Amino acid sequence: MGVKLEVFRMALYLSFPVSMFWISNQAEYFEEYVVKRKRQLFPPERETRKEFEDQREHFRKQRDEMMDQMK
Repeated sequence: MGVKLEVFRMALYLSFPVSMFWISNQAEYFEEYVVKRKRQLFPPERETRKEFEDQREHFRKQRDEMMDQMK
């Protein structure tokens, strides 16, 4: 039984890391988590872009008002 036991142990030792590697590289398991985390760390640009455009419009209005007062 010595050889059969060693073959079983070797198969177990090799199959566990190989199966963990295969599972960890399956995109569908982690895609939702990764996308959610990425959006949390780096918010979509259009939200910050909208704020930037609003601020720019605000300054443009202020500048126009000041120019009107100088005339």
